[in-house]
Amino acid sequence: MSNSALAVEPTTAVLDIHPVAGRIGAEIRGVKLSGELDAASVDAIQQALVQYKVIFFRAQQHLDDQGQEAFAKLLGEPIAHPTVPVREGTAYLLELDGAEGRRANSWHTDVTFVDAYPKASILRSVVAAQAGGDTVWANTAAAYNDLPEALRELADKLWAVHSNEYDYAGVRPSVDPARLEEYRKVFASTVYETEHPVVRVHPVSGERTLLLGHFVKRLKGLSQSDSAQLFSVLQSHVTRLENTVRWRWTQGDVAIWDNRATQHYAVDDYGSQGRIVRRVTLAGDVPVSIDGQRSQTLRKG
Repeated sequence: MSNSALAVEPTTAVLDIHPVAGRIGAEIRGVKLSGELDAASVDAIQQALVQYKVIFFRAQQHLDDQGQEAFAKLLGEPIAHPTVPVREGTAYLLELDGAEGRRANSWHTDVTFVDAYPKASILRSVVAAQAGGDTVWANTAAAYNDLPEALRELADKLWAVHSNEYDYAGVRPSVDPARLEEYRKVFASTVYETEHPVVRVHPVSGERTLLLGHFVKRLKGLSQSDSAQLFSVLQSHVTRLENTVRWRWTQGDVAIWDNRATQHYAVDDYGSQGRIVRRVTLAGDVPVSIDGQRSQTLRKG
């Protein structure tokens, strides 16, 4: 089945939308995000999110932590990270401070080590690097659609085990070992393993998307060697430049992405410059494979 046959209906004229890249990403202008945003704008943002996969809003400096959480409630049900403590004074907000070694410089979809992982994430720039520190998103629906037919048929049948217990040093080799170990203990304070289909059906658009990223521990039924090689092949289709959009942050920017149809990567090229972003995630549903099977939790503890 072709994803092109399942295109989302165009958004209404409520929003001033400017696509950023050919396959993913759009900037929305003229909207002041808040918990008081009108219903028509909220509905149009929801449509744009499914259509463009990641949407950007400049100049939202008026938003504080509470305002970000209030806006998030208009789009869904905010949830806290399952292992990392929230920012003090907030209910759901996770702070990622580059100076503390929290640099997500590895391709991933947020929190896929649990079954009903977040449907969307809302990220606000608090301190932006003067140079560097961009974030890149990839369209996992376009990646699936571009697979050669034989590889697509294979992916349709595959399942993968995702876990938050993985090689932290391998993806963050330049971070101070003591700081890395401290973060690892927090992030993996409870170890999760969940079995997801490699191809999930998007609950809104009906698109088929590749569910991969760095939380994949192994592909079910394959040796470690075969699993690693096949994962690499499929993952390389996700991160092809044609499937990506890159965002140059300025303080006050907000990015919202459909976590069911994207991966992202925070580029770690800003050295000792400050870079702080704060994220709220929204509750998602349990993925369903193309033959109707649902993801399953294998381990929690």
